[in-house]
Amino acid sequence: MPQRRSAMPTLPAADFLVIGSGVAGLRTAIGLSQAGRVLMLTKGSPAEGSSIYAQGGVAVASEEDDIALHRDDTLRAGKGLCRPEAVQVLVEEGPARVQELIRWGARFDRAGDGYALAREAAHSRHRILRAGGDATGTEMVRVLLNRARSLPQIAWRDHHFTIDLLLDAQGHCVGALELDESSGVVKQVKAKAVVLATGGAGQLYARTTNPPVATGDGMAMAYRAGAIVEDMEFVQFHPTALYLPATPQFLLTEAMRGEGGILRNIKGEAFMKRYHEMAEMAPRDIVSRAIWNEMVATSARHVYLDVTHLATGFIRERFPTIYATCLRYDVDITEEMIPVCPSAHFMMGGVRTDARGATSVPGLFAAGEVACTGVHGANRLASNSLLEGLVFGARAVEAAAEYASGMLPGRGTTVAPDVAAGEAEDDHGDHLDMEKLLNSLRRLMWEKVGIIRSKQGLLSALAQLEKWEERLRDRCRTRRELEVQNMVTVGHLVATAALQREHSLGAHFRSDHPEEFASGWDRHTQLRTEAPGRARVRGAGVKA
Repeated sequence: MPQRRSAMPTLPAADFLVIGSGVAGLRTAIGLSQAGRVLMLTKGSPAEGSSIYAQGGVAVASEEDDIALHRDDTLRAGKGLCRPEAVQVLVEEGPARVQELIRWGARFDRAGDGYALAREAAHSRHRILRAGGDATGTEMVRVLLNRARSLPQIAWRDHHFTIDLLLDAQGHCVGALELDESSGVVKQVKAKAVVLATGGAGQLYARTTNPPVATGDGMAMAYRAGAIVEDMEFVQFHPTALYLPATPQFLLTEAMRGEGGILRNIKGEAFMKRYHEMAEMAPRDIVSRAIWNEMVATSARHVYLDVTHLATGFIRERFPTIYATCLRYDVDITEEMIPVCPSAHFMMGGVRTDARGATSVPGLFAAGEVACTGVHGANRLASNSLLEGLVFGARAVEAAAEYASGMLPGRGTTVAPDVAAGEAEDDHGDHLDMEKLLNSLRRLMWEKVGIIRSKQGLLSALAQLEKWEERLRDRCRTRRELEVQNMVTVGHLVATAALQREHSLGAHFRSDHPEEFASGWDRHTQLRTEAPGRARVRGAGVKA
């Protein structure tokens, strides 16, 4: 087995370590800067994360709205599996967090004397704030990044991949093990408290709206450290991503349907009224499965999103990014229907936290898509994700600062994972093509752990995932290799949770058990290692 260098460098300690620099990570770092020194670790650069790709907007109750209605819409979309106390926190504290963002310079679109508010699927009111028409995430990240960069208490370490979390002898998180992507040097980073804000895992799937960095790293490393991961079976597939051969998958915001866009099959038939009374405005899981069913029924690889009946000027002004992107691929959305197909979009499950961001591992906190607060339940309400990042990023500040203030100096000794910092020896005697394995993994997840699942398919997927886990063990050293290893781990967790939930609910659909609200429907699926560093899964159901 490859050995670790005898003298692994240790970076100067920070009070707080924040891993990830999207909306949740930035909001957390800004708050923690008032309590001590903050070090932000980001693989690649902050501009590569998922937050900047969020088009639709941020859901927040307006003066004409009511937080109780926002709460009820969220609970209804979550199919009874949301934690009501977490949802209440989201809708109550959301308006203040958005106002804070506006004070820091966020420029949301206006209509007359007020803000322009849109409506998206499963919302009962117009409450979606947007910026730049369809560039809300970019604007939010711009404001948060500018503010964070101006604070001297925040240090930055971009292009540093976090390999694993560091635990002391008592099992408390005391830092992380990082890989300098340029030099290949592995270092330990010590901190009083660690916050995971690493985003989701959409790259697990052959079709996804997520950027290349969404490889589930935070979920995998928290799992290896002994943290509980919860509700991993609930992967939300966005109904409408651009489908064109040899072009990047590009999200077409739900707001297009909110403004009157119509879904049509390849025969040109509008079909959503056959599936739900809200038609195009039905919850995302229903719309995605309806599209999938139409694709199967018509032997097609896509359906169409039709906005050609809307005014040309309105489309160009309301959806400038989408209009320009589609035009680049020779699709004029003012004159042509847009070919679309569902794609993996958002993880409702993740590292289990309480309402203050604390995980089951002392000293480890999480916020944003990597976390499972219980806000989303079995199906996320549109435009609640950016709000979640703001609200629970701010909440993690208080909890992490309180934890750090009670730490005794020099407590415990670090137990570092067994990671080599040099060239790996191939103990397995075979060459492993990482890109080929990755492509196989993404196809496997799409076909057997995707929109439609079955026991037979899940068992087959798990058998293959376990083989890959064994082959990858102790041989991953580069960022790409470590990402693939993390994706296999998270894929294993998703498939295991999906097998354990033997009925359909929200985004999780079992063709062999299509009934909802079967026995045990209201239990959360929890997975945890038998011991930190081991890959065997131990599951338990916890009542909602």
